[in-house]
Amino acid sequence: MNVKICGINSESSFDAAVEAGAGLLGFVFFKRSPRCISPRQAAALSSRCQSGPLRVGLFVEPTDDDVKSVLDSIRLDKLQIYAPIQRCQDIKAKFGVMTGRAVGACHQKDLPQHAEGMDCLVVESKPPAEATRPGGNGLALDWTICKTWNAPVPWLLAGGLTAENVAEAITQSGAPGVDVSSGVESLPGVKSPALIRRFIANAHAAGRVEVR
Repeated sequence: MNVKICGINSESSFDAAVEAGAGLLGFVFFKRSPRCISPRQAAALSSRCQSGPLRVGLFVEPTDDDVKSVLDSIRLDKLQIYAPIQRCQDIKAKFGVMTGRAVGACHQKDLPQHAEGMDCLVVESKPPAEATRPGGNGLALDWTICKTWNAPVPWLLAGGLTAENVAEAITQSGAPGVDVSSGVESLPGVKSPALIRRFIANAHAAGRVEVR
């Protein structure tokens, strides 16, 4: 079971995620998010551990300059993009970094049937009409719609996950991995090391620990 802790923005959250066995750490480069950090801040956090979890950069409708400014400061293993598929493909082609697309879903028909050049996917609930962010809104989808989905690439389940419900979410969705942000926070944008550790422990207990 692969676990991504997204919105890492402090030394305590970084250290807790690494020590608890997260497979991926997400840095948010979207100014509307309360978890947004600068490329320099992300680089400083990443330098605390030279190996360990894969580093993921989250971008929303980024320009090429947005992505380049981050990659000039920090080595990222993956990019997570909120944008139309063609834009995601263009970014992957230009920068040569593994690229995943975030997909909002309400029904099984919303789940992609083809990779379309992406290396991975993040599946979460579609944002409400009044949302100011395309993701990270803490809303859970109907996990059962993913149970029989023949995913074209590796994927993570996101949205509304907490330490209390992650095991049920894994069981009902059949997800090979999970992605959490607000569900391990004590306040918006403030990660709780205790919640991070509990979330990762419960996710690992619910499924086999993936060897990457």
